[in-house]
Amino acid sequence: MFRRTFWFSTGVAAGVWATAKVNRKIRQLTPESLAATAANKALETGQRLKDRAVGFAFDVRDNMARREAELEEALGIHEDPELPAPRRYTAIENHPSDNRSTPKYIEAPMHSYNRNEDH
Repeated sequence: MFRRTFWFSTGVAAGVWATAKVNRKIRQLTPESLAATAANKALETGQRLKDRAVGFAFDVRDNMARREAELEEALGIHEDPELPAPRRYTAIENHPSDNRSTPKYIEAPMHSYNRNEDH
């Protein structure tokens, strides 16, 4: 009698455990749960990629500055070169010798930046 009770209790416990495990897995496989899991994984992966990209950018910047310093030292460049003065175009030409009351507008030289003109 005791043996039957033991095996019956063991079977009931195994059935409850298996039912709980199956129900938990079914809840994990619902579309909402799968979408939430996928979104969480995507966020984690995106964060890791962002951290790696930022680290890579800092490494590139540091190595670039170090290499520029090496090149400047090798070439003997110790100060910044002076840049040429900016070009300015006169928008309105006003001469005191002109007796006209309206100013004469001067158009800037026309440079086309449309690359499709060549084709």
